[in-house]
Amino acid sequence: MISSYSRRPLRIALIHDWVTGLRGGERVLDALASHFPEAELHTLIYRPGRTTPSIDQLRVFTSRLDRLPGIDRHYRKLLPLYPWAAGQLHPTECDLVISISHAIAKSIHIPPETPHLCYCLTPMRYIWDQADAYLGTGVRRGLAKPLISALRNFDRNHSQPEQVTRFTSISREVSRRIQAHYGRPSEVVHPPVNVERFQIRSGPPEDFYLLVGAFVPYKREALAIEAFRRNGRRLVVAGDGPLKESLRRQSPPNVEFVGRVSDEALADLMSRCRALIHPQHEDFGIVAVEAQAAGRPVIAYGAGGALDTVRPLSLDEPHEPSTSEEPTGIFFSEQTPQALESAIRIFENNAGRFQPTAIRRQAQAFGRDRFLIEFDQEIQKTLDAKTPD
Repeated sequence: MISSYSRRPLRIALIHDWVTGLRGGERVLDALASHFPEAELHTLIYRPGRTTPSIDQLRVFTSRLDRLPGIDRHYRKLLPLYPWAAGQLHPTECDLVISISHAIAKSIHIPPETPHLCYCLTPMRYIWDQADAYLGTGVRRGLAKPLISALRNFDRNHSQPEQVTRFTSISREVSRRIQAHYGRPSEVVHPPVNVERFQIRSGPPEDFYLLVGAFVPYKREALAIEAFRRNGRRLVVAGDGPLKESLRRQSPPNVEFVGRVSDEALADLMSRCRALIHPQHEDFGIVAVEAQAAGRPVIAYGAGGALDTVRPLSLDEPHEPSTSEEPTGIFFSEQTPQALESAIRIFENNAGRFQPTAIRRQAQAFGRDRFLIEFDQEIQKTLDAKTPD
């Protein structure tokens, strides 16, 4: 274990909402599992072999939800059961609890006087900022109103200092949400991005744009597909998720779905594309950093995590900006096909102003070593908060 924080090694319990695939939250978990290889992992649902060897080598404890047939495909439908399931996770012999939470992980039972550092990916989007996207605004939302109210109360009550010693957030956007919903401050530590597995490709890019989708409502893949229906340019769509098949059936011939791809294949697609299309209001957006690590610009909705990770082109700048200010992408200000289509036209008229080496330098500021150094500092602050004067 680690020994820099106290006179003896710390026993650490890592908490994660569910471990059923490898996305942004699981990449954070992988970095911490490698950093703390003797930690134990507590999670609602766990499917070995779907993430990384570092995660699989941890001692894992799960809730009763994990025993339900097909739970890894249907857990999104069981939102009312999350508080009950979280209450079944009981780390005991530990000196520090670290939760990586976007739903319920931070709400588990914490042993008395045990410091708890929550690395918040976002407050639960289903009941806060993205409730309309997930539940709609009509009858369904009206029926869900009592449930949302109860879950918001539960979420607030389990975000107070008695439960969470310290919050750390993944972006300025998430820090703002934590303050708004929980009344708690949080330091920003951007998540780790494995920039080394991406390389700049020699020669010009190929004639296609890339969209990497998770196919849940807030990712806004339909917006991007409609923009490309209008402009007729080639769009390659990688990824999988609940809405993929319905969107694929409605897509025009110039939009190609390649499904879930390996890390190696995704890195290759990123290195070859003209630009990454990033239409969502993202909490942080690891994919946007990965594309920049491959030297490719990002055409992004100008809100959320993109404000932390992408340096936008300004049409008021000289055409040869200083090295420190070279652009790495273009922002559009409204989540509409028309706004995205306009941003693509601006990009194509200014493509020569995007330099792959400068774009990659931007991504390198979000590497794994930087994350671990900053996260260790957050651990020290959490332990200090629990230490009597």
